[in-house]
Amino acid sequence: MGLKINNLTKSFGTGDIETQVLKGVDIEVKEGELVILKGASGSGKTTLLSIIGGLLGRSGGEVSLNGENYLDIKEKALTSMRLKEIGFIFQSSHLIPYMKVIDQLTFIGEQAGMSSKNAKIRAEELLKEIGLGHRLKAYPNVLSGGEKQRVAIMRAWMNEPKMILADEPTASLDAQRATEVMEMIRDNIKVKHAVGLMITHDERLFGYADRIYTLDDGYVADEKMDKKELIYN
Repeated sequence: MGLKINNLTKSFGTGDIETQVLKGVDIEVKEGELVILKGASGSGKTTLLSIIGGLLGRSGGEVSLNGENYLDIKEKALTSMRLKEIGFIFQSSHLIPYMKVIDQLTFIGEQAGMSSKNAKIRAEELLKEIGLGHRLKAYPNVLSGGEKQRVAIMRAWMNEPKMILADEPTASLDAQRATEVMEMIRDNIKVKHAVGLMITHDERLFGYADRIYTLDDGYVADEKMDKKELIYN
């Protein structure tokens, strides 16, 4: 089981101004795997991630998680699934400015069905795990860019998702913190048997992936890789 993408297509516009961004994407990510997606700017990586996350419609093809072709379910059910089963990490933290750090996570837990008490306990654990135990009651405006992104990363784990979708999640972090975060993301995915798909340009992080896909001209290619050296076909 896991994530399966079959012949996924996406076009923008119609007629003479139609642009086909995805021309038939096939990807498989098994439970417990972290897969990295790379490619040139404008190649459609974020478009692909948005479709997988149910944030953007597709033109054709199928996307299934653990055997369920979830993009065809009703909007209310899809919204519930995004909240309970998918964790999103974006390049920008998108923190709510009037909420304290701990409340940023607690709110997600409550929306996913946790009690307020259990959500707060889990939020504290996650924030302490990533070195932000001293920032629990701080507001976003006093956080550094790196601290904001660490909050956003832990927020994605609040609902214990079956799938993590990350778009350049370490872009605002220094090298040491980026490595720590990547290890945490990878280890959580493996321990919880989740599915992880990440966009990143940072080649230093490629070694943490189980597999690497390159998106080019609307298609993806699977690249050969070992843990010490990446070998590109």
